[in-house]
Amino acid sequence: MRTRSLGRHGPEVSVVGFGAWAIGGPWRFGWGQVDDDDSIASVRRAIELGVNWVDTAAVYGLGHSEEVVGRALRPYRVGEEVLVFTKCGRRWEGRPEGVIGNDLRPESIRDECERSLRRLGVERIDLYQAHWPDWATGTQLEESWGTMAALVDEGKVRWIGVSNFDVEQLERCAAVRHVDSVQPPLSLLVRGAFSTVVPWALEHGVGVLGYSPLASGMLTGSYDRARIAALDEDDWRRDAPAFREPLLSQNLALVERLGQVADRLGTTIPRLAIAWVLAQPGVTASIVGSRLPGHVDGWVAAAEIALDDQSLRDIADAIAATGAGSDVPPAPPPHIRPPVPDRT
Repeated sequence: MRTRSLGRHGPEVSVVGFGAWAIGGPWRFGWGQVDDDDSIASVRRAIELGVNWVDTAAVYGLGHSEEVVGRALRPYRVGEEVLVFTKCGRRWEGRPEGVIGNDLRPESIRDECERSLRRLGVERIDLYQAHWPDWATGTQLEESWGTMAALVDEGKVRWIGVSNFDVEQLERCAAVRHVDSVQPPLSLLVRGAFSTVVPWALEHGVGVLGYSPLASGMLTGSYDRARIAALDEDDWRRDAPAFREPLLSQNLALVERLGQVADRLGTTIPRLAIAWVLAQPGVTASIVGSRLPGHVDGWVAAAEIALDDQSLRDIADAIAATGAGSDVPPAPPPHIRPPVPDRT
């Protein structure tokens, strides 16, 4: 398993990590029904194959993902054999059912940290990340980041990072304390961060953990129109733009072209899609989700694929021919989008 340094001061991490969003089970942004025993087996299978970090968040399954990750990691020395990464800033406690709000107030960050430590069953979180910017509470970003830094000084976390932050927000954080990592969406379909956040991170010694390299399953090659139509009612992807027209036809056309490249290389579409992300300058690692051990077997070998220039050109040609995806940084989804200023 290849490893890379997570930025200037971070640990050595495997170039693929286990993403634990889906194992949170059914909730407003869930992926349908999951079996906790299968989830635990999936985490442990990834570790057996050389993956040395798991990425979760407090909000995944409203705490359930962290609990499952904690159970899965009990046989290991967390912080040595495997690292645990989690996130704060998306709160549901004390709100009406189904309502989740962005909250990076200092007191909220501290409360979430304590809750995550208990759910994970650890004394220290290896990488603690602000999940989304806080547009809701009026808290200054510098206050939030100062609290994250204080958690490092207090020994409750080892490194601190952000997820879904833009360059301006990263600059504000870095003025307070070094940002160890940033986690943007990075895939063949979502390419905007490659021209914005990733170059900034490379220049400033910040690790880049790209999430959703398989575009929530679209780039696995296992979804056609019939399977998409049959997604569980509680699967958030039913309403995702990538799984609906007009983008669906373009995305399926790209997947077909990727299949031709993968066949020539003797690999699979998922491994090819992940390897493409890992081949981009400035990317440290890619987060890949799984709900079954067999899913892990399907993607972990992407860590060993080195794409040659011809393969990279073929993939670029496929993107151009199909028009799939975008090079523009994505806007936050509607449930997280900042309020529109009142111009009156």
